[in-house]
Amino acid sequence: MALPLSPPPVLDLLRITPAEDLFNAMGQQHGGLINDAYLHWDELRHRPSPQGVKHETWWLAVRMARQALLMQLPLLDKYDRPMWVAMPEPVLRDLHHIDQDAAGRVSLPGESVSPSDRDHYIFSSLMEEAITSSQLEGASTTRLVAEGMLREGRQPRDHGQRMIFNNYQAMQWIRSIKDRPLTPELVLDLHRIVTHGALENPDDAGRLRLRDDIRVLNNRDGTVLHEPPLASSLPERLERLCAFANGGEDDKPFVHPVVRAILLHFMMGYDHPFVDGNGRTARALFYWGMARQGYWLMEYLSISRIIKQAPKQYSLAYLHAETDGSDTTYFLIHQLKVIRQAITVLHGYLARKSAEQRDTARLLQTSPVLKGKLNHRQITLLTHALKHPGYDYVIEAHQRSHDVSYATARSDLLGLAELGLLEQTKRGRAFMFIAPDDLRQRIEQASG
Repeated sequence: MALPLSPPPVLDLLRITPAEDLFNAMGQQHGGLINDAYLHWDELRHRPSPQGVKHETWWLAVRMARQALLMQLPLLDKYDRPMWVAMPEPVLRDLHHIDQDAAGRVSLPGESVSPSDRDHYIFSSLMEEAITSSQLEGASTTRLVAEGMLREGRQPRDHGQRMIFNNYQAMQWIRSIKDRPLTPELVLDLHRIVTHGALENPDDAGRLRLRDDIRVLNNRDGTVLHEPPLASSLPERLERLCAFANGGEDDKPFVHPVVRAILLHFMMGYDHPFVDGNGRTARALFYWGMARQGYWLMEYLSISRIIKQAPKQYSLAYLHAETDGSDTTYFLIHQLKVIRQAITVLHGYLARKSAEQRDTARLLQTSPVLKGKLNHRQITLLTHALKHPGYDYVIEAHQRSHDVSYATARSDLLGLAELGLLEQTKRGRAFMFIAPDDLRQRIEQASG
């Protein structure tokens, strides 16, 4: 990925642009947007400009329109200049939708989601975020192996598994500290969890970097994409960032809670305060920021899954902000789209799961032997087993998936085996429960 071309300096454009040309250009654009998009110079220069307007003049008009929307933030770039953010219409629309969909008294989509289903969905979401966030930073472990490790509580066996295991532990920990104010010590603790046993120098875990030779590079050609602030400035910058993260509605200027969480994510990536694990730490802190402000639906979403589908756009959002006067609006708009896409994915997932659960429940209702005998957890497992013949279930995985005691998980699986719906066997000293190939027929026969 090539670096985006930096915009021509506004002051230089003001000196060389005839006033009549500028007024003409300003009359042909709206709120700093082009077709409802907040374009960077590197994108705008490739678009057809308004008739009779040079691209440089068009950019100047756009930049001046945005100036009225920009809000100075209590955050600094590496040159100690203020960061900025704007609230154009697309941002306001997205924030409105996220407020409606992710906070307050709204309920999970899908009919009658049980507490057991809720815990299962949270577990699945934590796994998804742990896996994809780590894969974004190079973990090569397959999803199947990673899910098996997390479901069964196995210790990691290689570096990639360690990254995913640590990230899962970090996401769980974030849930436990959501009501605590953010401090530099908490950030260091989080990084220590994220990188435990996964760094070349173990002493770097939970410690701000001490060197200035850290660069963000293009993996393909080695191009330097970002040079973070000096190591000597990091303690003060982290203090400033924590103060910003803990801000509330009485702070001036007012920063919407979702914007605050996204900017916390941005600044951790921008500052790159650690030798490794910066992205995973940044994304975990975003979840802390959202949970702290009551956006409870985020527990069920994976932003990294969406980011992983288009990682170049994620990187460009950072680069556009850095190369256009520290205007973080580019990153804000990108992340708002990510959140809304993740919400859409969740709705689709829950609709599918609800339909599958209903189909299984209807199948069970036809049997006088099975009707009313199975709980939500067992029905969820059978729904999965119907689609995955031969799948191995173990007590520990069922326990972790539904956040229940070992005894409860054991009772669930033994009950299904006693009904002939799972085949019980033993591997070593551990009990295994296998989904039979003819599970549907067994249920239908029990109906007879």
